[in-house]
Amino acid sequence: MSGTCKLASVLAALAVAAAVLAGCTATAPAAVPTTEASASTDASEPVTEATPAPESTEPETCSQLSEVYGTTGSLYLERQGTLRDLGAREFARGEVTVDEDGTPVTYTVEPGDVQAVIAERLCAYPTLDSMNHVRVIQPGQVLWLTPNPDTPWVPYYSPDDAPEGFLQIPYQQAIESAGRAVDAGDVDTVRSIWNGTLKGMFVNQDTIDAVQKVVDSGDLDALRQLFS
Repeated sequence: MSGTCKLASVLAALAVAAAVLAGCTATAPAAVPTTEASASTDASEPVTEATPAPESTEPETCSQLSEVYGTTGSLYLERQGTLRDLGAREFARGEVTVDEDGTPVTYTVEPGDVQAVIAERLCAYPTLDSMNHVRVIQPGQVLWLTPNPDTPWVPYYSPDDAPEGFLQIPYQQAIESAGRAVDAGDVDTVRSIWNGTLKGMFVNQDTIDAVQKVVDSGDLDALRQLFS
């Protein structure tokens, strides 16, 4: 082979090698985002739901209290303000009866009940014991909550016009005995206690006449207000 032919062959080989090297150094194509990467980027931030405020466990309270009024020496009482039953609670779990308007009428004492808590439940001043002619309320006792203003009521501790040195204990015992007889529906025993014991403990003739009229009538509701 001539020298010219050899040179041409060498140049051709060098040209091919240069082309191959040029292809190896070409810029790599840009990376394409994968589906997983896109999903990660587009994911929404987690949403925190608001937690509702816990309901109050505190018992409802009264905006005002109802009270029974009577002038000094008066045989007639009247309740002012409205009673409400705010529901059973510790120390006041007894049954309440209501009238057609939903106003409490009676309360039956349960074991462990406390008068102050009963009054709190009913929105009343704590005078339910003396109003019902007892010193201490007892389980099973039915407390009458609202006196009839047209029916007489006698005080539990002593007559309003009791003289100095009045024997309070025998008076209260007679009242309680008459109250038990009323609750049993025993009108004859009520009359016997009044005529034989209690009547002589009163001085005011108007009081004696008003009570005597109820005792003679035998009206159990009126007798209950007097003694029970």
